[in-house]
Formats: sequence, structure tokens, C-alpha cells
Amino acid sequence: MTHNYRVGQRVSFEGQSCTIRYIGNVQGTGKEWLGVEWDNPSRGKHDGQGLFKCLSRSPTAGSFVRPTRKADPEQSFVEAVYHKYVTQSTTSTPAPYSVAADRQIVISGKVAEEIGFEKIRQQQAQVDELKVVLVDGLCINRAETGSSKVKDVCPKIVELDLSRNLFEGVKEIGMICMQLEKLKSLRLNGNRLNVDSVELQVCQQQQAFSNVKSLELDEMLIDWIDLCRLLDGFQFITTLAASSNCFRTLRWPLKHTCLTSLTLEYNQFKTLADISPLSELPSLESLLLKGNEISLIETVSSSGTGKKLAEDNKIRDTTPVFGPNLRYIDLSYNQINDWNFVDTLAYVFPGMTSLRLSHNPLYQKPTANGKNPSADVEEGFMITLARLGNLKTLNFSNITAAERTNAELFYLSRIGKEIEAASNSEEQAVIARHKRYDELCKLHDPPKIVREKIKVDPETLQSRLIKFTFLVPSSLQTVQTGDTIRKEIPNSFDIYRVKGIVGRLLNVRPMSLRLIWETGEWDPVAGYEEFEDIGSDEEEQTKKERRKSVQPPLASQRKAGGQLVKREVELEDGTRPVGNCVDGEEVTIRVELRK
Repeated sequence: MTHNYRVGQRVSFEGQSCTIRYIGNVQGTGKEWLGVEWDNPSRGKHDGQGLFKCLSRSPTAGSFVRPTRKADPEQSFVEAVYHKYVTQSTTSTPAPYSVAADRQIVISGKVAEEIGFEKIRQQQAQVDELKVVLVDGLCINRAETGSSKVKDVCPKIVELDLSRNLFEGVKEIGMICMQLEKLKSLRLNGNRLNVDSVELQVCQQQQAFSNVKSLELDEMLIDWIDLCRLLDGFQFITTLAASSNCFRTLRWPLKHTCLTSLTLEYNQFKTLADISPLSELPSLESLLLKGNEISLIETVSSSGTGKKLAEDNKIRDTTPVFGPNLRYIDLSYNQINDWNFVDTLAYVFPGMTSLRLSHNPLYQKPTANGKNPSADVEEGFMITLARLGNLKTLNFSNITAAERTNAELFYLSRIGKEIEAASNSEEQAVIARHKRYDELCKLHDPPKIVREKIKVDPETLQSRLIKFTFLVPSSLQTVQTGDTIRKEIPNSFDIYRVKGIVGRLLNVRPMSLRLIWETGEWDPVAGYEEFEDIGSDEEEQTKKERRKSVQPPLASQRKAGGQLVKREVELEDGTRPVGNCVDGEEVTIRVELRK
């Protein structure tokens, strides 16, 4: 079958642009087919079925069409400008959409009057005065047709949109731009360009893009290396957008010393190390990384496989550091899930004063230690603000002095609760996880730490053991025992068994021992008050008799003032569990021999 199609050709069918990737037979059909990759991946049915490869990673970007299918007509840039800005502006609207001149337009009961539309049409028809030209999606595949030159038709263009057209390389685009001396902004989104070295060299020699300051290359599915080669012709751009190109790791640096704003949204970066070559851009002020898959500062080395996520975000010698001019970073809609990542941002971006971090998993658990999930985004906002001391704008909100103070106090209180929940030995490890802790303590005073007694699980062995300290009388002391014996005994042991343990340790008969629990508490001595000396003779005599009837406590048992005595309880022989006879996890028992 005779046709004019070729592999790599850009065509459009029924308003849907595509690239021909294959021409040949398809098994089971006995016919010749065109294997095409649609710019809109949802338009197709498969990924090439092994006969051709698509640039898109979508499983439905490809399909087969017959060569007999009629393609949409192609046109030049000059023709597209005339068709859009001259023909449509001067041709009357065809029926049935035309409106009679004498017919009134009524909207909600009120007569609407057209004012200024004719003037707009006249201005649009003057293409030689156009400064903004939008000819995206108009099947343009070349610069000119016939004798009409771009510089003669529309020489004053400042902003030009050539997105989603049928250009196959940069040659025709260069021919357009080299004739537009006032061109500052160029959009090439959605084109599928073959970056040919010869065409690039010609464009550079002609300085076709020397006036362009702003460039958009979104959704082109271009390789990063090819993009860098293409950008060699745009040496003076200050703003660059290259979103939705499936970039994963940037291998080559950009050489554009004037670049101040870079947008790389909706690519497939997973770490900040994937974009480390961008740290060599000296003038970069704004970096937009929205909608990627970033969750780490850098990938884990082979020796670190299996470490926790928090450890992966530590600062290393290989951690990228960007220039001090980079002030605004957008990391929204990524996979950031670790507060250590946030802390490290101050190191990676030392000049950062504005940050967007919203819509990350981290904001679903904004507590200081990241262990207690919460849906309160406001708390996440405050903790982010407190962790990054140089921020002036966060998530598009300007930070006031009062907001910063409140956020830092809130963050300190959260750290305090984390310290309270940890043991004394773990306190420094907790503080080490919060890099601004010492700084914030100097600004606002340290948080008050009140530790609660750690509760022991009643099901564990530890909860069933009592730590006994047995005070050994001098008559039973040996070199091995000394004056005290410390022993952990289950609280379920009865008194007989406890005495058996003590008797074996002291090498005496268990039943010859008395075990007296020193509770450490004091009781008032009944009838042994300090009576006043004032009263009648009869009362005085009664007091003397009462004093005689009371056995005074020993000096060692009496507390200062003589009115209190130590409470002591002898553990009576029996089968009662010792845990029911004493209180507490640590108990002091005085051992005595029966007389």
C-alpha cells in the first residue's frame, strides 16, 4: 500500500496528535498498520505489544491505525497565526450561531449590550502589532509557507506559545524564534522533539534563542541529557519549567549562570540527592518540586541497608548543599514522612526563607517525635515552623513574631513530654533528635520535666518479683553475708518458703528466725503524749498513772519529739503469700533469732 508516512513522523488524527513509532504488519491481520504513540496516553489501548516502544510509561499510550486513515491537515506557523487572529476575527459567525444585529440578547430578564468586541477583533486582526501569540494545538510543523516571513507578519511578539504541535525537531522552531527580536517567553509544552546535534548547532550559530528569558518544556517526555543539550541554545534564560517529564535522577549539571527560577514538578525524584547537580546553579532563587516522590535526603548506601528512615536523613559528606541565593522551595505533594528530613532542610538549603511542605504524609502525624499520628495539620505547621528557625513564609503564610514564639513554645512542650516518657538514660538520645532544642531553651527556658513512675506490665516476671533487703544481726553475720542480704523473691512465695531461703543463706534453722518488716512509716504512741504541767492535783496524778502503764519506745524507734514510733510488722508463720503481707516493690526485713 502506497502512503507517505514514516517512523518518527508527527501526525494528528481527529484532533489527537501522535508520533508514528512503527510501520509494518501485525500478526494475525495480514495487513500493514501504523503503530502510534498518542500524546494523550489514555487515547491508546496498549504499550506497543512488543512491536514498538513508547516514551510514555503508561500501559495505554500506543495503538495501531490503518495507513488509509485520513490525517488532520498540517500548517505553518504563519498560516496558524492568520487563521486564528485574522480569519476568525474578520469572518462573521456562521449560522446557527450568528446573532442578528437588531436582535437583543437577554440574560436573566436583563438586556445585555455588546461593548468593545468589535475593537478587540480589529486589534487581533492587526497581527503585525501582536505581542502575545497563542497557537498551541494547531498542527504546526514548520515556520513558513511560500513568501510570507515570520518577521514580516508578526515581528513584535514578546510571548509565544507553540505547545502541543507537530514539530519533529528544533530546526523549524529556531527559524521562528530567530526572526522575533523581541521574544522573551517561549512555551514548547507537549511537543515531542528529536534533539538533533546538527540542528542544535545551526540554531546556536544563528543565535535563534538568544533573547528568550523564560522557557517551558513541560510534558515533552524528553531525557534529561537531551534537555541539557537543548538548553545549550538558551544560554540567557532566567526561568525554566520542565515538569511531567518522568525525570528520576539528574546526571548532568545545567550551565546557566543566570537561571533564577526552576520548576521540576510531577517528575519521579525520590531523594534530594537525585537533583544534586542543580546545587551548582549560583543564581537559583526558587526551586519547585511539587508532586514528586521525595521522601529522603539521599539514598541509603549498601552498608546502611535496613536502617530506619530517620537514620537515612542524617547529614553526610555526600549530602547536597545548595547556594545561599535559593530562598523558596516547594516540596508539597511528596512522600515526606520524617521530621529528621525537615531538620536537614536547613543544612541542604542554607538560604531558605520560604517553604511549602503541605500535603505530605508527615502532616498526618505532626507530633514532635513522629510516633503519635494526628490529623491536626495546624500542629504540623507549628512544629515545622519551630524546627526551621529562618523561615519567614510557610505554606504561603507570612510568619509573624507572635506565631513563631507560639510555635517554638508548643514545640518545646512536645519535646518535654517526650523526655518525660523516656528514662533518664534515654534523655540525651531524645534531645539529640531535636536539633534546635538547646537554642530554643536559651530563648524560652527549658520545659519543665516531671517524670511519672514507670508502670510495669503486671503480666511480666519483673512485676511478680519483690526486692528484699534482709538486715542480718551481728550474731549471724559472716564474711560472705555481711550485715545485709539482697534477694529478689516472687510475691507468690509463702512465709515458710521465704524463711527457708533466709535460713539457707544464714545457715540456721528457718523456724528459729523472726522476720520483721520495717515499713518506714511512723505511728503516734498511744498514751505517751507530752502532757501540760498546768492542772489540778487529781489530773496530775492521773497523768502519772497513765505514763506508768505505757511502755516507752526505744530511742532508736522514737522520732524527734518522742511522739511517733516506727511501724514494724512481724511476718507470721503461715501459707499466706508474702506479697499479701508487705507493700511495694522494695522491702526491708530485719532478721532476729527467737529467744
